[in-house]
Amino acid sequence: MDHTQENEILVATQTYSVERPIYSYPALHGKLHKKDKVPDPIGDKIKRALSCTPKKIRNIIYMFLPICKWLPAYKPREYVFGDFVSGISTGVLHLPQGLAFAMLAAVPPIFGLYSSFYPVILYCFFGTSRHVSIGPFAVISLMIGGVAVRLVPDDMYVGGGGANSTNGTEERDAMRVKVAMSVTLLSGIIQFCLGVLRFGFVAIYLTEPLVRGFTTAAAVHVFTSMLKYLFGVKTKRHSGPFSVVYSTLAVIANVKKLNICSLVVGLMCFALLLGGKEFNERFKNKLPAPIPLEIVAVIIGTGISAGFNLEESYKVDVVGSLPLGLLAPATPDSSLFHLVYVDAIAIAIVGFSVTISMAKIFAVKHGYQVDGNQELIALGICNTIGSLFQTFSISCSLSRSLVQESTGGNTQLAGCLASLLILLVILAIGFLFESLPQAVLSAIVIVNLKGMFMQFSDLPFFWRTSKIELTIWLTTFVSSLFLGLDYGLITAVIIALMTVIYRTQSPTYTVLGQLPNTDVYIDIDAYEEVREHAGIKIFQINAPIYYANSDLYSNALSRKTGVNPALIMAARRKVLKKHAKELGTKGKPQSSVVKVDAEAGGEEDAKQEEQIEENAKPMTIDSLVQKTFPEELERFLPPGPNVHTMILDFSQVNFIDSVGVKTVSGILKEYGDVGIYVYLAACSAQVVNDLTRNRFFENPCVKELLFHSIHDAVLGAKVREALAQQEALAPPPEEDSEPITDPET
Repeated sequence: MDHTQENEILVATQTYSVERPIYSYPALHGKLHKKDKVPDPIGDKIKRALSCTPKKIRNIIYMFLPICKWLPAYKPREYVFGDFVSGISTGVLHLPQGLAFAMLAAVPPIFGLYSSFYPVILYCFFGTSRHVSIGPFAVISLMIGGVAVRLVPDDMYVGGGGANSTNGTEERDAMRVKVAMSVTLLSGIIQFCLGVLRFGFVAIYLTEPLVRGFTTAAAVHVFTSMLKYLFGVKTKRHSGPFSVVYSTLAVIANVKKLNICSLVVGLMCFALLLGGKEFNERFKNKLPAPIPLEIVAVIIGTGISAGFNLEESYKVDVVGSLPLGLLAPATPDSSLFHLVYVDAIAIAIVGFSVTISMAKIFAVKHGYQVDGNQELIALGICNTIGSLFQTFSISCSLSRSLVQESTGGNTQLAGCLASLLILLVILAIGFLFESLPQAVLSAIVIVNLKGMFMQFSDLPFFWRTSKIELTIWLTTFVSSLFLGLDYGLITAVIIALMTVIYRTQSPTYTVLGQLPNTDVYIDIDAYEEVREHAGIKIFQINAPIYYANSDLYSNALSRKTGVNPALIMAARRKVLKKHAKELGTKGKPQSSVVKVDAEAGGEEDAKQEEQIEENAKPMTIDSLVQKTFPEELERFLPPGPNVHTMILDFSQVNFIDSVGVKTVSGILKEYGDVGIYVYLAACSAQVVNDLTRNRFFENPCVKELLFHSIHDAVLGAKVREALAQQEALAPPPEEDSEPITDPET
């Protein structure tokens, strides 16, 4: 027998018995003594905030420069080999992906290599994740390209053929680089400011279904953008709403002009990459490192193109000029900020969301922590400083990160080694890849989209588990696909927030019953063993009570419990009127009729007299419940539930606003008017504070209606009813009077 079974048997056979009083809110807090919390003087707070101690300085340095914490603890014997293999494996991926993602960003390929160098070095100093691979990412590159194409369309500079066309292309590319730099700088500033202001929590609003639906739609955008390079056709690049439709139609319209040689080269690389990745996956446990198929495809494609002179002989589009050396820093054009700020916000949030999601996965797997705020600062620095060196926005690449982690990477030194390989290409051997066909890069990008396209398998999963998350996935996918990635993301976030409102507006309402001989109360409709107490209804809601669902809560209470005070009051009034009419026909005193009319909602002066009399009485719990209906008339009422107590379980209510408090107060009054007590059970401290602030306890005796738990409330109701029955059965007190004498004696 294993330990799990032993523990299950042990738990199942153990019992416990607790003997304590019934705790209402006043009774419990009468035994408790609150701790005196003396706030620190403002002067001490300022002094502590401005103090400068070695420990505080060290913590600040560790916070903003994580490399100062992990580098001194670096273990060369354990980490060097893994970081070396991981760095080489990741570096050979950076080269083709940097060139390919530059095509998505609508800038010359060399800028993709710049974006694979500078940000990686910076992240090594400021990032907290040890395994993510920072650099160009397909989704972010596509969003950058969408902005560049929207502001600098092809027909603005490129006209007919000849030298003018070449000059126009160079001017167009230069302007698109300026736009990309401006967007990158602005997105970096946004990320840095959000990190400094500790706004790392913004990523929680991008739920997993939203991110997966968004990246799947982005994969479709990337796929359609790469088709023209794969087919070797010349089409206009589209951006904005329905750009994916226009791009697809443009490729289909020009399919007769496709370049057969380009298509053959692309399909050969496509088959090589797919087969090789399947081989890597199947034998990953036997291979010391995955075979770098992308660099193999690049070398083969470049060799075939240069050997057969495909550019001149078959008009195959190639990468083109890759100038050696690094460019001097340049200031991005801030005058474009007002045109790109919406895109910059979307790029900043999406880039951070993808990075922190991947970083948390690796952190949990390898047992360390990542700081969302520091990740924002790190990405902001990478984008802000990188934009000065002509890079475009970067993020975490899913495929490269998986390679960096799976090949034994332990720290960001693996990323530094990968960036040094890119630096070697930029400074020395970049010209060797000028003959690389664009169809090869297109095949590399499309194959790397496989993981994103596999996310379509989420649909059956969400269909089985959560229709709301399925709705978020589908609406995000459709809106991002047809409205564009920027407006699609905004729409998706709004829809995701609306589902939160929907969840709280349409919570689960449950009537609870007791598991016999325990203090456990569970759904009466779910289990056969559960029993309700006679005359007691226990009602539970699994959401806060606020303005959006307060009316729904009140309606659900009467619907689920079957006790509607309005119907009970209407039935009583009907019986009272009928009884009053019978009394009137029999010549009963008018005073009786007036009294009945007053009970049925009659004259104002009668109500005022009753109010004066009521105010003169001492305030008790029973004074909250009206029991003026004559018992002899109960038999004339239609049959209904014989309920004397309603218990509202607030154990799953985390807050209640002013509208909710008014609703609960109305419930107490409505049910009290028909003689039904309403108890509140298991209120959290936050809910009690909300009730107090909204003057729910203005009448002090209302606190007697609060109980520590459902079981306390049930026992309290039973004790109250038992005492009421004893009072009803007790003989009336004898009146002291003189004996009556016989007048004749």
